[in-house]
Amino acid sequence: MWTTIQLPEESSQPLNQRQAVIPRPGRHRKPMTAPKTQKDKASKRKKVLLTILTVVVLLGILATAAYFIKQLIETKYFFCSRSLKFIPIEVTCDGKDDCSGGEDEVTCMSRFTVNSTFPVRLISGKHILQVYSPSSGWRSVCSDDWTEQHTQKACKYLGYTNKPHSTNVPVGTLLFSLKTGPFAAIGPGAKTAPIHQAAIDRRVCRSGSVISLSCSDCGEVGFQDRIIGGSDALIEDWPWQVSLQQGGQHTCGGSLVSPRWVVTAAHCFTGSKKELSRWRVVSGQTFMGTLGGSYVDRIIVNGNYDPARNDYDIALMRLRSPITVADARKPVCLPPEAFGLAAGASMAVTGWGYLEENGKVSPSLQKASIPLIDHTVCSSPKVYGSSVTQRMMCAGFLEGKVDACQGDSGGPLVHFTSSRWHLVGVVSWGVGCARKGRPGVYCNVEEMLNWIHTTIEKNP
Repeated sequence: MWTTIQLPEESSQPLNQRQAVIPRPGRHRKPMTAPKTQKDKASKRKKVLLTILTVVVLLGILATAAYFIKQLIETKYFFCSRSLKFIPIEVTCDGKDDCSGGEDEVTCMSRFTVNSTFPVRLISGKHILQVYSPSSGWRSVCSDDWTEQHTQKACKYLGYTNKPHSTNVPVGTLLFSLKTGPFAAIGPGAKTAPIHQAAIDRRVCRSGSVISLSCSDCGEVGFQDRIIGGSDALIEDWPWQVSLQQGGQHTCGGSLVSPRWVVTAAHCFTGSKKELSRWRVVSGQTFMGTLGGSYVDRIIVNGNYDPARNDYDIALMRLRSPITVADARKPVCLPPEAFGLAAGASMAVTGWGYLEENGKVSPSLQKASIPLIDHTVCSSPKVYGSSVTQRMMCAGFLEGKVDACQGDSGGPLVHFTSSRWHLVGVVSWGVGCARKGRPGVYCNVEEMLNWIHTTIEKNP
């Protein structure tokens, strides 16, 4: 018996039917892409770094090119910011207004002549304090009633001050010319007046001693034993040495005598070198560099400077901001009056000047030891005759060998005594370099102390 089986009708409904998915705005399915490999990521990083490096190199090249173009322009022209024009550097500081408002005559070298006596000084190798009055002249200061406050005040008046201190020196140990006075002592109640105004005359010191001052750490360096015939030097051994640069070029040397003042030669500022903005003072470097340096806001030449004779060949530069005193930047000491240097005393001269006559500037600092030459010998007809004045001193060897040269001008001639270096001379002039019978001639700093102290006091 056949049985007939009735099949159900074909259904259009899906098996395992699920709830319908309703699309929502803002929700999209992520594309089915293969994940990036570590190799692809590294390649992309390299491309980014390469792009950054390329940009940095290009910017560096552009900055360097801009710097040298600026330096080149500044050696030839002065930019008048008000009238937006360039004028030749030769016409600046010539007494004529070539820029609108005369701005080319504003930032210029000046001259200063001293007709007065700076009333405070140190004298002899013992650095005895003396004060001056027109009626009594110079008087050594007794230690009677002397206080730490007086030490601070006197040292501040003399210039660079750092941890000043005083000592009492028995009158009996002084030079014969100082033993008998005259003397002075600080009057009672004189707390605010300057030292020289607070002093009163004394026939003798009640305490039997006078004041010796040490005002700073000037001239102190670590132990150390091309200037023509010289040898390489480290700036840490001669930290007062600076390079005076005009338009990025080393022009002269100089010596820090305080964190803000540099002693150099007047002849460094002849011709078109009178405009202040051209100058930079580079300090703290053994090897000659042109980047950086301190800006200058004063150049003051001794008003008695005679370019025909190189007499009174000294100038001062004031830095816009004081340098930070450190191992490679430190002032040298100014010498006391009556320093008492004898012929043959050992001196040191430093600089980046020519290594030989008509040669090239040295890339690294040079030093040389030379002896002081007696003034009568240097001013004899066989050497320089009447060309050597009282404001000059000679150092070196009459047979030649060692000497300062071009590029060393304005730099220091120093002498070491009492654990300090003292600036005794400024490189000034000479016939050739290291020639026989033609030693170097230096401006005598001791003769210029009154001018130096007065100039610094008048330009605080």
